[in-house]
Amino acid sequence: MAKRRNFSDAFKAKVALEALRGDKMIQEIVAKYQVHPNQVST
Repeated sequence: MAKRRNFSDAFKAKVALEALRGDKMIQEIVAKYQVHPNQVST
């Protein structure tokens, strides 16, 4: 079984701020940071 990835608070904040800005689509952010779309939209 694969180990879960742990993201730092700084990484989470960076991704969240980029998603909130709205200048990029969710799919672009997902591709850039290699995270699941549900993690970005939530």
